[in-house]
Amino acid sequence: MNVLLGIGGSEDSFRALDKTIDRAQEAGDSLTVAILENPDSDPDPDDLAERARTALEDAGLTPDVHVLEGHAGSQLVDFAEREGHELIVLGGGETSPLGKVQLGSIAEFVLLNATVSVTLVR
Repeated sequence: MNVLLGIGGSEDSFRALDKTIDRAQEAGDSLTVAILENPDSDPDPDDLAERARTALEDAGLTPDVHVLEGHAGSQLVDFAEREGHELIVLGGGETSPLGKVQLGSIAEFVLLNATVSVTLVR
């Protein structure tokens, strides 16, 4: 499967990176990582890209990392469609005290607008 993982710098996105790498190794998926501009996150996109490349290399996978500029959700959806990805993976989704999942703006946009399947890693 051709998988696209979006990373915005949150701890959820790093957890999604680890889990998606594990799945890629087990299933033989082709994995591409897209670094997103996230206004809610501090890390520099170049630092995020380096962290992703290192994690992929350490797992024995070929690093395929792209930095997307502009509105994160729309850039991720457009990139997935343009490059023929079959699945978008994102980290995120906090649980409210009442048990309801609360999504960030990027995850919500991707879930509502993607034409391919989306997996949300929590």
